[in-house]
Amino acid sequence: MAKWIVGNWKMNGSRTHVAEFAAGLLAGFPAGARNGAVRVGVCPPAPYLPDLGSRLEGSPVLLGAQNVHPWAGGAYTGEVSAPMLADLGVKFCIAGHSERRHLFRETDAFIREKLAALLEAKLMAILCVGETLAQREAGEQTTVVQAQLTAALEGFSAAAADRLLVAYEPVWAIGTGKTAQPQQAQEMHAFVRQWLKSRLGDLGQTIPILYGGSVTPDNARALLQQPDINGALVGGASLKVESFLAIIQQAIN
Repeated sequence: MAKWIVGNWKMNGSRTHVAEFAAGLLAGFPAGARNGAVRVGVCPPAPYLPDLGSRLEGSPVLLGAQNVHPWAGGAYTGEVSAPMLADLGVKFCIAGHSERRHLFRETDAFIREKLAALLEAKLMAILCVGETLAQREAGEQTTVVQAQLTAALEGFSAAAADRLLVAYEPVWAIGTGKTAQPQQAQEMHAFVRQWLKSRLGDLGQTIPILYGGSVTPDNARALLQQPDINGALVGGASLKVESFLAIIQQAIN
């Protein structure tokens, strides 16, 4: 299975940053990542999707979005639909990120609708799941993650399995500088893998499971060497092209 390295810029960047980042990424893109062994994507803020997309056109780097509204169109001021993202050349989108869950009060039901909209538009979707620090300290991490998976994938068609990725992101490790120890991360990834296999059979073995939570060039190798960690959803370190390239390189080695 190919490793995935996906950058999530969150609400950061500028047109200047897009230009400089794209130039640096393409100039330094490792030859070893061009053969499909590593799949790379970048999710800029929505206003910069066309600009970054045009600069990445024809390259191995996929354009991703950070958010989507589940409805295809209508009187929903400020929202962006899955067909609109597809029209911009977007290939995948994040759904269920912990910041959307906790800061914007997105429910499991709403996330399921987003996931369905993305898959219907033939886009890949990265479904994020993960527990808070309080939930982990209470020993509830697997219960929480299972509930999130079950709610999001209710009615999920196995035919769309090749367009689904899952990202485990412990909430307590996002933007805090704290990272789950490789064995902690592996334990949860193994749990997610078993759940996917119980739900989808052999297809559950083919869905990439990424780790997200303060991934850096310093810890990426140890995380990516774990048997059930198939890639990384990278936050702050994806804003600097040098550190993002270094993480891609760690996925090759």
